[in-house]
Amino acid sequence: MHSTAIASLRPQPGEYAPFYDSYVSLVPGNNVLAALDEQRRQMLLLLSGRTEADGDLRYAPGKWSLKEVLGHINDGERILSYRALRIARCDATPIEGYEQDDYVRNSPFRQRPLSDLIEDYIAVRRATVSLFRNLDEAAWTRRGVANKNEVTVRALAYIIAGHELHHRRMIEEKYLK
Repeated sequence: MHSTAIASLRPQPGEYAPFYDSYVSLVPGNNVLAALDEQRRQMLLLLSGRTEADGDLRYAPGKWSLKEVLGHINDGERILSYRALRIARCDATPIEGYEQDDYVRNSPFRQRPLSDLIEDYIAVRRATVSLFRNLDEAAWTRRGVANKNEVTVRALAYIIAGHELHHRRMIEEKYLK
């Protein structure tokens, strides 16, 4: 089976912590590489022409701004891709978790232009797609431990896609309605 064929198989229960089912279930179809590529186009369409005022918008007090949400998507994707790389390369060292709120709180997202965060999103997504496209067949089903939970590389690809979809829906429904 070619590596793109194994990538087109959806992860099964047991390949990821049940918490992530809410993300994995959002990803349509069975081709995560195509989904990741299409998401990039859809996010760019959604964010193109947006103003700094749009980027600074918080839909409620204490909620992240649109720029912070986009920065969080980028940070999360980097971390999940890093996990996928380590597991794909047979690194058996358990990978620690991270606190998303601390990452956002200690980030420069509020001060950066929205256009910079969009460019960062493009760069991160291209790197993610490149990583997954260049895996061999065996790497997709390798298992490792991240944040105290067993996960496969294939599941991480779907979690990345589902995480972005979750937040994009929030952007559409709460920020840019």
